[in-house]
Formats: sequence, C-alpha cells, structure tokens
Amino acid sequence: MADRGTCVIIGSGLGGLSAGAILSRAGYRVTVLEKEPVIGGCLQCFTRRGAMFETGMHFIGSADPGQTLHRLLTFAGVDVMPQLQRLDRDGYNVISLCGQRFPFANGEAFVDTLGSYFPSNKDDIARYYRLVKDVARASALHSLDRADGDMAMITRYQLEPVDAVLDSLTSCEELKGVLAGDLTLYAGQKGRTPFALHAFITDFYNESAFRVVGGSSHIAAAFAGVIEANGGRIVTCAEVASVKTDGVRATSVETVDGRSFEAGYVVSDIHPSVLVGMIDGNMLRPAYRKRISGLRNTPSCFTVYLKFRPGMVEYMNHNFFGYTRPTPWGCEDYTLSGWPGGYLYMHHAHAFEPRYAVSGQAISYMDYSEVSQWEGTRVGRRGDGYRDFCRNRAERLIDVMERDMPGLRESIEEYYTSTPLTYACYTATPGGSMYGVAKDVLLGSANRVSHRTRIPNLFLVGQNTNSHGMLGVMVGSVLACGEMPGYEDILYRIKCGRT
Repeated sequence: MADRGTCVIIGSGLGGLSAGAILSRAGYRVTVLEKEPVIGGCLQCFTRRGAMFETGMHFIGSADPGQTLHRLLTFAGVDVMPQLQRLDRDGYNVISLCGQRFPFANGEAFVDTLGSYFPSNKDDIARYYRLVKDVARASALHSLDRADGDMAMITRYQLEPVDAVLDSLTSCEELKGVLAGDLTLYAGQKGRTPFALHAFITDFYNESAFRVVGGSSHIAAAFAGVIEANGGRIVTCAEVASVKTDGVRATSVETVDGRSFEAGYVVSDIHPSVLVGMIDGNMLRPAYRKRISGLRNTPSCFTVYLKFRPGMVEYMNHNFFGYTRPTPWGCEDYTLSGWPGGYLYMHHAHAFEPRYAVSGQAISYMDYSEVSQWEGTRVGRRGDGYRDFCRNRAERLIDVMERDMPGLRESIEEYYTSTPLTYACYTATPGGSMYGVAKDVLLGSANRVSHRTRIPNLFLVGQNTNSHGMLGVMVGSVLACGEMPGYEDILYRIKCGRT
C-alpha cells in the first residue's frame, strides 16, 4: 500500500500545479503527471517566428498586494510574481456595441466612468456595482475578507441568471448590453448563466487587471519551481491510462506506456468525464458515471493569432469586446452567414510597457460540429480542406475586426489559427469546451461537479469543479487541498497569512 503522504496529480494545468504547490509545501510527496511535453495546460504559450501567443490565460485580476489572487499565490509559495503589465485603470475592458465604445474602469471609478455615457442611468450603474461587490464579498473564499460566507446570498444569485438580474436593475436595454458585454470571459448564456459567476469574475478584474509580461507560462514555471523546491517532481510525456483501486481507495495511477505511480492520494486536473473512464472497478456508481458523461459544457471557440508588422500597431493596453449587433447575447448560437457576431481582441505583453504590439489574438465562438469531420486527425496533418476552412474563417473574422479598427489588416504580417478541434486535442476537453462544465441555473446541482468523489482519497481540481479562470481554479484547489490531513484550517491560514 502506498504511503499516505504521497500524492499523484493527473494533469499540469493551473489546478494541478497550484494544488501540487500547496500540498508539496505541506510535506506531501507530490508527483505531477502531464501527457504533453510541456506543462501548464491553458497557461502554456507558444512562439511563431519570434512572436509569443497565449493559449488560455490572457489576463489576470486582483493581483495587487493584499488582493485575493495575490494572497492565494503567496499561500501557494509563489513569493515572486512574474512581471505584470497593468491594464488601463480607466478602461481595462472596452465594450463595443455597433461601433460605440464603453470602457470599464477599475474600482469605484467604474460607476462615474460608465455613468458619463448613461447619465440618466447612473443610479442603476451604482446599484449594479454595489450588488457585484456584495455577491463577491458574500463568498468567504472568493473575497477572503469574511470569517464566513453569506450562503443565502450566494445561493440566491446562483439560481438567478445574469440577464434577469440586469433586468431588475435597469430598464435601459443598451446599458444592460454593456454590463453583460464581457460575457466571453465566462461564456455567458441568456437565461442560463448564474449572476454569481458574473459577479465573481467582474469583481476579480474590477479590483485590478494585468497581463503577464512574456506570457502566462511564467506562472506555470513559478508553480513548478515551488513543487520541485519542496521535493516534488513533474513527469511530462506521461499520459494517464487508468486509476487503480482496491475496493476502498485509489492505490495507483498507470500511464499508457506501462509506468505505475503508487498514491496515498490522487488529485485529478482533467475533465471529469475523461477521468471516470480511467477508473477501474465498481467504486463509482453507474448513475454517477452517466451523469458525469452527460454534463453540459460551455461552447468552444475559433482563434486567429496575429503577428504584426514591426512598429505598425500601437500596444493596446485593454481588452476589446466587439459586437456587430446591439446585444452581446446569443453569439454562440449562430448561423454561418451571421458568424462572427462578436469577438474578444487582445494584445500580448511581450515586454513591460511596450510602445508597439508584436502580436495579438481574436477569439470568437465556434461549435465543435463545424470541425467534427476532421476528428481523429493529427495536428498539422488535417489536409487542405481543414486549412481552407481555417483560412476562410480567419479572413471573415479579420474583416469584422477591420470595421472596428481600420488599417488592421495591412498591419498583419501573418496569422495562425486554432479551432475547437485544436483545443480538444491539447486539453482533452469534450468538444473543445473553453471553460469546461457549464454553470447553469436551469440544471442546478445536476450540472455541478464536487471536488470530492465517492473514492475517499480521490479529489478533483481545475475549471470543472468550482469555476474557471485564475481565481476560480485556485479557489477550487484550496477546497480540494482542505480535504487533506493537516490542512483542515486552510482558509484560516490563507486569511491570516500563515503558510
């Protein structure tokens, strides 16, 4: 039987690496298994002809000293943060509806800044701002400001969709569209996405917003450094085939090439529907397996990665959410002639306070069915039909962007693309889902995944449990690690600054 002090972590995304860092600091002997040659999951970056591109973690929030993310990272042992490029305090996000632009400012300036565009609705904006703060602060984990949470408030706004709450706050349709304009950050869907999720994410970035200079892979490297400094190891090119049990507990993890890693505890950072297929025996009930396999996931996306001609594009120190219609809702439910209905456009911080951008990217929703005909093919070997498809969609997306940013096309030296198939291949996420399991007020707990399982020493982390993004995933790791012996008081430790 494996020593109870050993922990095997499946997957080296943010959830796996942050859990590994926390547990290694507590004295657990941590082994992280990663199927790819490079760690990081959606923290990975890639380079083409000298230009760096992000794959998933495009910007982070609440990273100033004393703010939530900074405190979580400190607890995980990341004492020296990678260099951060602060986004524009007066407009870290810019929402564009039919060509008119509306900035989101950090902090309380949010109300005055947006209120200048909607002077007759400034009180509505103030009510919205206060409600976002109240919901975020109601969660002891998301704010770290309270001794305990206000579960009544959290439960209420987990059951009310974003659009319904906005309807209750203002009658101005344009303002409602603007307040929901960054819904790409959580794949918001009308009538389905809970306001609580919107509030957590909005507050996270409203506190402060940054890009990681040189790319978010530096964050992955920082976590890996903590794990290795505490005696842990990270094994790449180690795709997991199965999790073995003895009828009581998980005992070991085996890879496709026949290696076996004994485990006192197992932490999984992969999609739950993929994990349940790896677990042998009858420790998971058929009903649980069926429910997990049938979970509704968030939509996928198409991305065009732009390499700019030198000195032609001034660095854009904000994120741009562009829509071709007066509402941001429903862009995931499109017809071919109406695609893309909206997009998220960002530059990459290749250096601190750059004058010109070297690279950027634009993301728009795409359904997996559009690329399913190439399922099973290998990256780089999908044929001329796939290349033509990607080229056509990239040109259409750039055409739409050109309307918002005249002259953009002539500044592009070259571009690259990714589709839902790309995402599914690299993340092993069903359908190439952007954010994994969807939070859905219509399905409630039936579409939620706990960090606990019926196997007492098997825990789940990553975007599919608590929530996605830097904050959601790290909070999920804290919840899972809090189940381990020695970490019963984990929240108290974080709040008090104890490590």
